Amino acid sequence: MTNQSYFYQFLEPISKELALVARELENSIFTGPRTMLTHARVFVENILQQVIQAEKLPDEQWTNLKERIDLLNENGYLVLDIRDSLHYVRQIGNKAAHDTRAFRYSEALLSWEAVYNIVKWYLEVYGPVDFSVPDYQDPSPRMEKSYDTTEIELRLKALEKLLISSIQTGKEEPVKVETAAAAESALSRSELPGFTAIRTLSYKDQIMEVPYFLRDAFLLPQRFSKSETFLIRLGAEQQARIMSELPNNFEGLHKYVKRYNEKNDETFFEELKVFIEEEKNRRKLTIERPGELFFFYKDDYIVVTEELSKIHLTTDEFSAIPSLLRQLNEDQIETVDQLPQELVILAKYANVGIGTVEKLFEQLKGKQI
Repeated sequence: MTNQSYFYQFLEPISKELALVARELENSIFTGPRTMLTHARVFVENILQQVIQAEKLPDEQWTNLKERIDLLNENGYLVLDIRDSLHYVRQIGNKAAHDTRAFRYSEALLSWEAVYNIVKWYLEVYGPVDFSVPDYQDPSPRMEKSYDTTEIELRLKALEKLLISSIQTGKEEPVKVETAAAAESALSRSELPGFTAIRTLSYKDQIMEVPYFLRDAFLLPQRFSKSETFLIRLGAEQQARIMSELPNNFEGLHKYVKRYNEKNDETFFEELKVFIEEEKNRRKLTIERPGELFFFYKDDYIVVTEELSKIHLTTDEFSAIPSLLRQLNEDQIETVDQLPQELVILAKYANVGIGTVEKLFEQLKGKQI
């Protein structure tokens, strides 16, 4: 999925910033028409800014999209159909920004076609002489797991800042090959849905990013072997039950509970890094192998086949963990398919430590082999 093509990929040699924003607009057509309509205005406004720079017109006094359209139209730079396309993108975008009604896919598709007309005109007039614009194509709904609207909004806002920055730093070249490290970084960042960074957490000179899919993740204490008790205590004070409760800066986190110190802050921060990486790997796995059931234990996993799922949780099948098996059976958990996907949860049972859970995991893996 990370290498999946998108329609405006042909723009990359001209402007990676424009191409990246166009990619997110395409992603949002069938997931959030309002988002597409609203941000299409920003996309075409940046194109007009580059045209104004190329024609050496005074741009500072033109503060919005309508005024930029009027400026170019009054100076004879817009043909009728391009002016109409620009006004359509502007008007439907303004409605999407202010009107609470549900917007239709058909409206987003009309805006998408208008954007194509604008891009084609821009490249034919101001682009490289030998550049050929592909014929228009309607986008298709993505069959695989896609971004949700909030994540697309985050991605668009970040990329629009990049686009605006590229224009401000390269006014002498309205259409050019972009090699900025920032554009390269944005393009190469994981494109899997849910992986957009939504927060940055820090501890002293260390930082880590929290991906979108983990923004409200439950912080299961058993996942943090060195910080389990610390996390339970913080959770009791409503400070660390879910990811969104954590402060951006971990320094002084221990002050919310008694008898802990800075070392606990540091240890928890380091374990949280591991937790995030493990969760990212798990999400990649579930996206790449949809419809399959997995058991997870730390950074390892088991594919739960039909044959494995039917095995009974008895001492005849599993050795050296009788207490865990007995308590599972008492809770009417009698076959493998009834086990929790996150096996470390089983450490909640009386006299069951992480070593016992690991024994179960290894035996499950052995039966699968």
